[in-house]
Amino acid sequence: MTEIPEHLLKRSRDRRAALGLGGGDTAETPAAEAAAPAKAAASAPAAAAPTGPTGRQAGPAPKAAPPPKPDPPYVAAAKRRPKIPFWAMGALSLLPIWGFMYVRALTEAPEVATGPLGEGAEVFASVCASCHGANGEGGVGRQLNEGQVLLTFPHIEDQLRFVYYGTAGYQLAGVEIYGDPNREGGPHLTGSLGPMPAQGGALTEAEILAVVCHERYTDGGADPTADEYVTEYENWCAEEAPAFLALEEGETLPTLHEAGLTGADGEPMEIIPIGDAPVEGSPASG
Repeated sequence: MTEIPEHLLKRSRDRRAALGLGGGDTAETPAAEAAAPAKAAASAPAAAAPTGPTGRQAGPAPKAAPPPKPDPPYVAAAKRRPKIPFWAMGALSLLPIWGFMYVRALTEAPEVATGPLGEGAEVFASVCASCHGANGEGGVGRQLNEGQVLLTFPHIEDQLRFVYYGTAGYQLAGVEIYGDPNREGGPHLTGSLGPMPAQGGALTEAEILAVVCHERYTDGGADPTADEYVTEYENWCAEEAPAFLALEEGETLPTLHEAGLTGADGEPMEIIPIGDAPVEGSPASG
């Protein structure tokens, strides 16, 4: 233990005496002086312990978000481009409809055939086109277009008879030539090019006349205004043709020549009998 010099102890005593702390000549050791503050601290009442729940400590501050990447040039250009107003989108979506209606308004409606020709076109497409071709160009059955049907049947009654009875009826009756025997290029013989199904009973009498009119005036190319065909057309194939109206009202093809029909010209119609059995066709001059 280090010994404190006497002159320092004396100075301490004098100082304490001057302050009125007593101890004048009382010797105090440095240990006693050091113990005094500790005793005072021990004699003081203990500090009250904190009561209640412990406060929640703040978490670490979040990291700052990185700055957004700049848009590519093409995206930035698209954002700067003026936008179409939302109300204009509806008007633009209707433009195709307006265009269609405008074109329809300026386009004349095609003429639709009525009467025998209109009905005949439907019957031909569903019954005859599979053999004779969609436009009468021929196939399994005979060619009808380009005037071929008119060469074979210069008289409409002969064609009606053949369609009514078919090749089987002609063969049973022993009839070899079903059209003009003097036909240019030679007559057509029964059964020489596939069978012709009999349409009598399969189609109505009016439907048979209608499809024959279609074959002659639509596919065959007969001119209804030509002198050669004007009378036939008006009496058989026009919309108000007397023969067509009579068949629609119940007359039959085999007995039509006995119906006493009046032609479009006001005169009695001259009809080559179709009859109740096949017969050979008539020549063009007959």
